Parts: sequence; structure tokens; C-alpha cells
Amino acid sequence: MFKPPFILAIAGGGSTYTPGIVKSLMVRLADFPLAEIRLYDIDEGRQNTIAPVVEKVIRDHSDSIRFTVTGDPETAFSGAHFVFAQMRVGQYKMREQDEKIPLRHGVVGQETCGPGGLAYGLRTILPMVELIDFATRYAHPKAWIVNYSNPAAIVAEGVRRLRPDARVLNICDMPVAAMRNMGAILGVDRHKLEVDYFGLNHFGWFTRVMVDGEDRLPELRRHVAKFGLLTEDAAKTDPQHSDPSWVKTWRNIQPMMNNFPEYLPNPYLQYYLMPNQIVEHQDPDYTRANEVMNGREKKLFAAADEYKRTGILPDAFHVGVHGEFIVDVARSLAFDLRQRHLVMVENRGAITNLPYDAVVEVPAYITSEGPEPVRVGKVPLFHQTLLQQQLASEQLLVEATIEGSYEKALQAFTLNRTVPTMQHAKAILDEMIEANRDYWPQLKQAWENGDVAK
Repeated sequence: MFKPPFILAIAGGGSTYTPGIVKSLMVRLADFPLAEIRLYDIDEGRQNTIAPVVEKVIRDHSDSIRFTVTGDPETAFSGAHFVFAQMRVGQYKMREQDEKIPLRHGVVGQETCGPGGLAYGLRTILPMVELIDFATRYAHPKAWIVNYSNPAAIVAEGVRRLRPDARVLNICDMPVAAMRNMGAILGVDRHKLEVDYFGLNHFGWFTRVMVDGEDRLPELRRHVAKFGLLTEDAAKTDPQHSDPSWVKTWRNIQPMMNNFPEYLPNPYLQYYLMPNQIVEHQDPDYTRANEVMNGREKKLFAAADEYKRTGILPDAFHVGVHGEFIVDVARSLAFDLRQRHLVMVENRGAITNLPYDAVVEVPAYITSEGPEPVRVGKVPLFHQTLLQQQLASEQLLVEATIEGSYEKALQAFTLNRTVPTMQHAKAILDEMIEANRDYWPQLKQAWENGDVAK
């Protein structure tokens, strides 16, 4: 294994999350020493807007770390020890379509769940594979790619099939954000929690919440029955996940647990278990994409402009669990710490009544050679059946991407629990194909040719 200081490349360097991730790295330089940070993005304009903010964050903590901004893969990845991937293929313009097209048909509009997540997956799998190939060609032979790119479950399944030997660890901060809220409710830091959890990404359940050897899930159940997964003062939660739409999401854990109280659900299960209520409260003309563009993105771009004009950087970004978690995981990979984290892994018997090759989200010990999953065992029939259906939808979507198959894409949309009928699935998919014509050329050609047998 390589030794510090490390060379880190951040793919998706123009993301609004990049300054927060870099700030998380800077405050922990003693634990994760860095020689160089490289930003890589195919959108030069966006990255060049964000880069001065990132450099300011670096220079506030270090004069010795080299800083590189590039759109060239060889420059970005040569000799890199770690690659943090946070791509958003199609940017917020396409996220807006992912959310608004389903809503026009009375179906959940969300970026990673339902038709929106399937569309996002169709755009992201092959660019992620391309990124892996760049890293394989140029980076250190033992380099790790830590992937935050959504929709994480679909991307992970695509990588498993197309690049099974790649050193990629797929992670998501949603379970960690839930743990952050649990810790706030219980009055302890989230790092003191040891949780048991099973499922797929954005589709799982916490089964135990241990603090100093005691399971505090019963206490959380009582609290959730009154407030959802929020402290009594919701404003105390992380700003990243306390916008109005997020407050509703945390509160919606209450009705899910009222009906199925055994386990604490991932917040995203609201889209699958109560889709009608979600659609009723979604504005088809102003979705989460608009909320982000007019909130976090606008604020950060304004701060970047002010910094360029005045040399003063306003407090425009937040260092929350998103940045903290990726650094935690990278440190455990780098130093073989065997820390326990919730990550995505190939099942291989961890959940005994799900397919062996399914990509599941479970606790795992993170070593320098990758994750060692904790054995979950058999899950209840209700949860197993929900998981099987969601897994089938995601796997068909990956096959549709690989084969350019309209039929399999339609099957994936039809199987998804957020979509009520085959007719809804077809109407949404056909409209999405047109909206994504620059991203899905094979699928568009199959659709136009009426070739549903591919």
C-alpha cells in the first residue's frame, strides 16, 4: 500500500459540495496528509468558478499542498492515490427534468428514486465506467475510487457488471445523516453510535442503534412517534438536510414507523411506501432541483463572485456529514483502520435470502483492501420482497443501459413501486427519452425504430 502524503483527485470538481469536502480534508490533515489536490471536471466554466473558493480553503490551512485544476484525465489522475467521484451527469438542468416529467404524470419526482432515479442512472453508468478506465490507466495501481455519484445503487450495479475488478467503494451519506439525527435526539455524537442496517442504497432499515452496549432503538421509536426523526427544535439539524423539503422527509419517518414499527426506515422509503402523499405535496413547477439551484448553488456562486471581486470569502458552504463521511472512509482505506461504516458491497451471502451477486448496503469493516461486510442473515419476508422488487428494477435498468434495450428500460420503470401502471411507465419513459436524447442515443434509436426486442 502507498504511504502519505497522498495525491487526491476530485472528479466533479465543479460540484457545490467540493468546498465542503475540501474543508473536511483540511481540518483533518494530521489524520489524512495530502501532497496535492486535483479538481477534474468536463465543465470548465463551472469548475473555474468553484476552484478559487477551494484554493482559498486550502491556503487557509496549508501553503505546501499543490493545487491543480484540469479537464484533462491524464493530468488529473496520474499517480493519484485516491479519487473522490461526485459526478452529476446532465447537471441540475437534467435533474429538473428527472423530477418534473414524472410529476406531470402524477408519479413521484425525485432525483434518485422512482423514474427520476432510473433516468439519472441511465445517464451515469457509462460515464462512471469511463472515469474508472481513466483511473485504471493513469492512477497508482492500488488507488481507490470512493464514489458518491448518484444514483448510487444503480451506479454500483453497473460497475459490478462492467468493471468487476475495479477498486471502487460506493458510499452514500444518507444513512450517516440519519445517524446524525439519531445522535442529536439521543444526546450523543453520531460517532458513538454503532448501528445494524440492511437493504439497498436509499432502500433499507436500521435494526439496532447501539450506544455504549445499549440498544437505544426503543427510545428512538418513542421519539419518532411524536416528532419524526427530528429533534424537537428541527433547526438544530445539519443545514444540508434541513431545507423545508428535508424537514418533511424526516417527519415522514413517523407514519412509516407507525405502520411498521419494528425497524427504523431510511428516509427515502417514503417515496416507495407513501408515493401518493408525496405527490400531493410536491409542486410540479418548483421541485427540489429548483430549491437547490436557487439556494445552495446560487449562494455559493454569489460567494465565489464576491471573493473574486473583494478577496473576502463569505460563509457560503457548510461542512456536514457529506464531507466528513468521505474522509472517514478514505482514512480507513488508507491506514487499514477497519472502521465500521455503512457502505455498498456485493452481497455474497451477507443477506442470506437475497441474491448472492446483489449490491446491498450493510455495515462493513473498511480495510486497505476494501470492505469486509458484516453478516446480516435472513431478513423478514416483507422486507425481502420489497428489496427483491427494487433490486429487479435496478438490475433491468443496468441491462437496458448496457444493451440499449427499450424493452428492459420499460420493464425497469414498470417494476418500480413508485409507478402505478405499465401505461404510466411507458408515458414517462418515452418523454424522458426525448428529454435525454443527447445522453441515451442507443435507447432513443431503439425507441424510434420500435425495436423492443433488443
